[in-house]
This record gives sequence, C-alpha cells and structure tokens, in this order.
Amino acid sequence: MSEPVDKVELKAPDISGYRNGNTAVPYVTTFDSGSSGPHVLMTAVVHGNELCGAIALDFLFREEIRPKRGKLTLAFCNVAAYHRFDSASPNASRFVDEDFNRVWSTEKLDGSKRSVELERARQLRPIVDQADFLLDIHSMQNATAPLMMCGPLEKGRRFAREIGMPQTVVSDEGHAAGRRMRDYGGFGDAQSPRNALLVECGQHWEKASEAVAKETALRFLVKLDVVDRSILGRYGYGPTGPQQVIEVTDAVTIAADRFTFAGDYLGLEVLAKRGTLIGHDGTQPVTTPYDNCVLIMPSRRLTRGQTAVRLGRYVN
Repeated sequence: MSEPVDKVELKAPDISGYRNGNTAVPYVTTFDSGSSGPHVLMTAVVHGNELCGAIALDFLFREEIRPKRGKLTLAFCNVAAYHRFDSASPNASRFVDEDFNRVWSTEKLDGSKRSVELERARQLRPIVDQADFLLDIHSMQNATAPLMMCGPLEKGRRFAREIGMPQTVVSDEGHAAGRRMRDYGGFGDAQSPRNALLVECGQHWEKASEAVAKETALRFLVKLDVVDRSILGRYGYGPTGPQQVIEVTDAVTIAADRFTFAGDYLGLEVLAKRGTLIGHDGTQPVTTPYDNCVLIMPSRRLTRGQTAVRLGRYVN
C-alpha cells in the first residue's frame, strides 16, 4: 500500500548555487564573524522530501543573516535525495538508499557498508564534529502541531525551553533503527557542553511549515547571541507562548510484516485509559501502557524495523 500524498503548497528552492560553498564539503557554507563565540550549525534536507529546511536556509542566505560572533554554518545534507524531489510524487525522495538520520553512530560511520546516505554522512561528519550547537530542521508526515525534539537529556529540554518555540517539546530517545544526527557525539552526552535540537515544523508540504522553520532558525541564533535580538522585530516575531513537554517512554518498533492502527491517528492524541488498543503488529495487539498516553508522530511508513509510533505523557 503506497503512502498517502498530501497537497504540495511549497516550492522546493533551487539550491544549486550553494553547491560550492566555502568549505571542502559541497553544499556547506561557513560564515566566520572573526570574533570569539560558538560554532552554530543549521542543517536542512536530511530527508530529501522535507522542503521547509531548504527554504529556511535559503532565506538566511538571501537575507544575509550573518553572525556577529562565532561561526554560522549552513549545510544542505541529503542533496542527492533532494534533487530527486518531484511534487507529483513527493514521498519518493525521502532518501536514496537508506534513512540519512539513522546512520549517526560511530559503528555505522566507521563501518564498511556503502550507501548514498552513509557516504554523505561521512563527508559531513567533520563539519558536525566542529559544531558546538546544532539545529536540524525537519517536517512531518501528518498535519499536526510543530514539535521540538529535544532528546532525552535535561540539557536538551532546557535548550528547547530557552528557544521558546514550538509550543510542544518532545523528549525522546530516538529510533531503534539507528541514531539521529541530533544525538551524535557530544550532542547526546550529558557531560558535554555541546547541544542540539531537531525541529519538526509541521506537515511536509504545508505552507505553515515554512514560517515555523524561518522563525525557529532566527530564535535559535538569537538565543545563542549569534545575531542581535532586534532581528526578531524586523520580521514581526513577538513573544512566544507557554510550552508543554511530553516525555516519550516507549517507541513501538514494528516486528511483523504488517502493522495496522486502530484509529485514524495524526499525532498528539491523548488516550485516556491504560490498555486502550492502539493497533496490531501482525496479530499482536499494541495497547497504551498507562492512562493519558500521548501518541507522537504515528507513521504512514509501516514497515518492519521502523517506528510505528512513540508513546509519551505530559510532564509539566
């Protein structure tokens, strides 16, 4: 069964002009202020069909947003998949060989396996290793509220609260299928000062995701004092509202050849009673482990070894 296709409201920007950049890695550009400060990395198109990140980086280039201190690096990641994007079949370009955001372990990066995504991750690894802070810009399958994925550590939760948006923060361990870039190296080490966030800006191709990506990128830079706070007013961004934190306790990894949901879930549904049926993994029922269980990003790609849905609860 093919994955449903939503209306494509966004236009994929032409990023070919950023290919040469000014680093040794294609599609990576670093702006150095010449003053001491953090090295901030922003990444887009980790998945080739997620357009809002490319739009946000293109916006930063075009608006000439430059660091007043430290360095700012803008990186387009899975460009091979992105260049395959076709609005008539937008789901087809998520990746070429494998998910770029499941290869960020030393075992995979140092291993002998070859794939388009692994080769690109190995190219980008020295860039990621240099970064003190990372914002990885993504979008989602379903039209639900934007999410800030802060990882399992308190430093990530604190960082998300300091950014102030989106309204919903999700603290999670990631995926059984492999490590995300936001959890790589010092980003996933509680003792390291390095920190990273992954923002899910909304449904892949809805217009609203573009606005979320741009605003989050600017607020990220302001928080790190890489650009002046006055830039928020320039683009009409006022104070942020209160946030709520969801702590993920379980990730349902598909074990069977077929997984079906018990309802038409989009994400952020709260199932009130423990033991409520969520779906079936093959013939095995999957139920909520506690009362008031929140469903996080139920997937439309229901294949063995992938995450069907994450389960969590509000903690604040």
